[in-house]
Amino acid sequence: MTEHSIPRIPLHDGHSIPQIGLGVWQTPEDQTADVVRKAISLGYRAVDTARLYKNEAGVGEGLEHHPDVCVTTKLWNDDQGYDAALRAFDHSAHLLRRDVIDFYLIHWPMPHQGQYVETWKALIHLKKEGRVRSIGVSNFAEEHLERIIGETGEVPVLNQIELHPYFQQKALREFHLKHHIQTEAWRPLGKGAILDNPVIGEIAKRHSKSPAQIILRWHVQNDLVVIPKSVHPQRMAENIAVFDFQLNHEEMAQMASLDRADGRMGEDPMTVRF
Repeated sequence: MTEHSIPRIPLHDGHSIPQIGLGVWQTPEDQTADVVRKAISLGYRAVDTARLYKNEAGVGEGLEHHPDVCVTTKLWNDDQGYDAALRAFDHSAHLLRRDVIDFYLIHWPMPHQGQYVETWKALIHLKKEGRVRSIGVSNFAEEHLERIIGETGEVPVLNQIELHPYFQQKALREFHLKHHIQTEAWRPLGKGAILDNPVIGEIAKRHSKSPAQIILRWHVQNDLVVIPKSVHPQRMAENIAVFDFQLNHEEMAQMASLDRADGRMGEDPMTVRF
């Protein structure tokens, strides 16, 4: 796998993002640097972390000699608000050992707090200062996106949301497309719960690929950015080995049919209380 093997997706602000990156949610701090270094050696050129994950320092250590690798981090809920967001960014940038962060996101809208618009204004300020290349959000529903766009005129480059074959978020993806917001999928493999699905298994056999590779290929062919998490080198390598085959129209339709009304596995952004 070479660094040129993972396509980059263009964003509306002129920057781009590798279509597959490494997620480090629940990666232990003392293992993170080594995991990141291994991922880079395998061909990864993007790492996704967050203040919540408590491993930004490990990511920073692992990326120390790799300024070309994109890093995303996210602002946690208790740092919402204009001034608090600026302070939170300074702390994350320090831990990541970077003067400029590639992608900085609001992790959750937390509408009951009523601060996500002011938080978004802080991110706009950081972008204008040149301290962040691109700004976006995570777990925002349509009404949250409409509000920050309507009140600031600044459209997020991406929205990172729970998305997998059991929870395909088609309406939100259509909204993103209309506003040129890139959809990025977290929990792309559905916590492993969908790996035993017989439809996916049959497609995997046909292509001599693993079920995980079929699912990630489905994401890729839907023009999604995806950040599968793993600490195992073999799985990390497998997760980016999805550009040498293609699902046909019938197989994509079979995958689309797996969508479920009750497919959400994580929290609902409209009601969550952390």
